[in-house]
Amino acid sequence: MVYKKIIIGNKSGLHARPASLFVELANKFKSEIFIKKENTTVNAKSIMGVMTLGVRKDTEIIIEAIGSDEEEALDALVKIVEKKFNEE
Repeated sequence: MVYKKIIIGNKSGLHARPASLFVELANKFKSEIFIKKENTTVNAKSIMGVMTLGVRKDTEIIIEAIGSDEEEALDALVKIVEKKFNEE
């Protein structure tokens, strides 16, 4: 298992288009991938799960990956967040 804490920096947070991009990317990996916000954990491969977190700008989340390609998955997901989902 690998994980990383990261701050969501794009204006709209993890809603609609950014959430869709995140889930689409997460689904490219075999590993189980989760997003944690405070005391809530959701499957990062589920658009409904990600949307229910209500992640806004400047919110800290933890991205966690467990499986055969966990390092690659975590790196890719962290990069898309750091690039602010190419919104800015």
